Amino acid sequence: MGLFENPLADLSFANQLGSQEHRELAKEAVRKSLVLLKNGKSASKPLIPLPKKALKILVAGSHADNLGYQCGGWTITWQGQGGNDITSGTTILGAIKNTVHPSTQVVYNENPDANFVTSNKFSYAVVVVGEPPYAETNGDSTNLTISEPGPSTIENVCGAVRCVVVIVSGRPVVIEPYVSKIDALVAAWLPGTEGQGVADVLFGDYGFTGKLARTWFKSVDQLPMNVGDDHYDPLFPFGFGLTTKGVKKD
Repeated sequence: MGLFENPLADLSFANQLGSQEHRELAKEAVRKSLVLLKNGKSASKPLIPLPKKALKILVAGSHADNLGYQCGGWTITWQGQGGNDITSGTTILGAIKNTVHPSTQVVYNENPDANFVTSNKFSYAVVVVGEPPYAETNGDSTNLTISEPGPSTIENVCGAVRCVVVIVSGRPVVIEPYVSKIDALVAAWLPGTEGQGVADVLFGDYGFTGKLARTWFKSVDQLPMNVGDDHYDPLFPFGFGLTTKGVKKD
């Protein structure tokens, strides 16, 4: 096989890493992997696709403008890291700004209080929260909760205006206490550098098609829980995922 005779990688294609062609493929992967878990407090009143043209919209949450959080662990460094200087790419906030109509005012506030949300009379809000980066045992958790101040951000925003919550995480997390307050819920997993793929489906350029590759539990007390177990009573079952139609197709 020549592994010992030629132990080093072929670097002739190194200049193509991160090329536009690669990024387009990555965006497609993001679009197809997102899972729509809820769309409207009633089936007759869906929130997604979000209107691109609105007077003023709010983008909130610790993960809305953070490439490092989108990428997760094993990105540049072992554990990954937060912030926007880890690599080049598009945050979900940046993607939203790129996607909405030029007349739509986008207001970003990472953790607004309820009074701020109410007084600004937003048309709707996008809340992006989740987990910090981790790898291996550093990601072990006995509670699997959303990182603070994520829960309070959901409460403050979704209690005052129609909202879609986007969860950025490498696994299902505790979300059941907030589902009734949320109008639309999306599992974005770890979309990496191509946050534009998230905006592509939120605003209807492409449709939601993804399905859950694992069961989404109600509480950690249920774990372990798998299809076929006597106590199988998930928040969202294995294979679940709502669909929408998009203007474009991959």
